[in-house]
Amino acid sequence: MSLTNPTTGLVEATYTEHTEADVASRLASAQSAHDTVRRTSFAQRAAWMRASADVMESDADRLATTVVREMGKPVAQARAEVQKCIVSMRFYAEQAESFLADEPLAQPETVGASVAYARYQPLGIVLAVMPWNFPLWQVMRFAAPALMAGNTGVLKHASNVPESALYLDTLFTRGGFPEGAFGTLMIPAKMVSSVIDDPRVRAVTLTGSEPAGREVASQAGRQIKKSVLELGGSDAFIVMPSADLRKSATVAVAARMNNNGQSCIAGKRFIIHADIYVEWRELFVAEMAELVVGDPMDPETNVGPLATEKGRQEIVSLVDDARAKGADILLGGVKPEGRGFFYPPTVIEGITSDMRLSREEAFGPIASIYKVSDREEAIAIANQTTFGLSSAVWTSDVTEEEFFAEKLEAGAVFINGMTISYPQLPFGGIKDSGFGRELGAPGIKEFTNMKTIWKA
Repeated sequence: MSLTNPTTGLVEATYTEHTEADVASRLASAQSAHDTVRRTSFAQRAAWMRASADVMESDADRLATTVVREMGKPVAQARAEVQKCIVSMRFYAEQAESFLADEPLAQPETVGASVAYARYQPLGIVLAVMPWNFPLWQVMRFAAPALMAGNTGVLKHASNVPESALYLDTLFTRGGFPEGAFGTLMIPAKMVSSVIDDPRVRAVTLTGSEPAGREVASQAGRQIKKSVLELGGSDAFIVMPSADLRKSATVAVAARMNNNGQSCIAGKRFIIHADIYVEWRELFVAEMAELVVGDPMDPETNVGPLATEKGRQEIVSLVDDARAKGADILLGGVKPEGRGFFYPPTVIEGITSDMRLSREEAFGPIASIYKVSDREEAIAIANQTTFGLSSAVWTSDVTEEEFFAEKLEAGAVFINGMTISYPQLPFGGIKDSGFGRELGAPGIKEFTNMKTIWKA
């Protein structure tokens, strides 16, 4: 495995992969740790989790620099990612016991019992297959609730973020969790199948592409193992005439360009009512044009490089396809010369159904704008994609709020805001964006056995 700095395009470090024997040893350690962790109190787990959060907080500056070096996000966003992990760890340390408390049936006599209730118990080892775009947060939103529930975890991280993977390998033991409670498997994708098949692994969670999700879910299904998938997204960002146009345009830029545009929950398709289309487009394009592209370690930079050259070439291909089929490039759209995997903020209108951009996820700094005549047309375009991760709608009309909240085919609808994953709220999608939920109370329950207890 190697670390290629996307700002320069140069390989800066290489790391040795684990052998099959190493994997077997680590799974044995994870099983041993589970036998211990599952018997500990919530108070003990919470103490370990808080201590782990303190460790990450003490490492915050160094860790943020590592993230920038590995995948190129602006340093301020890298620091924010570290802090979000810390907040989530402390949140679950506080809330896990109440989230997983026994749930009594209010009228047990209706089932012939004196007492009846549901109890949540951990499953065991959970395999996490995670992506590079939020190399800490994507992992932590699984790890914190899973460990607090009494599970243990093994991580197969993306191959281009090896230093983040190795940091997470030791974080929780540094905080006091038993050795093996959470560890990294430095393995290629071809070895994931054998890990899923291992009887000690009881469940799997994946955040990544739709094809990867299909493969992992299929493998887990053959073994009758629980899986949770958070896959791609092509989120709609709808703006209606009653909206605050300037604010919605400003938020739209943030929604599209966060993490250099490499976010599953980014607003990607901007669906604008005809009555405000020209004015909103001008505001949006003007703000996109002001973004500073450059060295992600420079605090003045808004947009760094894409994480990989392969990812940049995919963006080039999507834009070239749209251009060749008649789309109008309002901003950007040309790959720059020089070192690094940079691509400029790009705005495209005139998208038609034969263009790949109308169907595929654009994982980079491309914004597609659509003009619609009414809310029904807005819904039709929003729902035409096979994805259903999240969405946003801007309106001050309460009737429209309810219309879109009801009609949008997505795992979330954000009204007069942009999609953000919060530890307090369940997160996940529908259709080709996956199934199951992370975060909130539903997230911690995903990898538990909900056991019914009945007493005469």
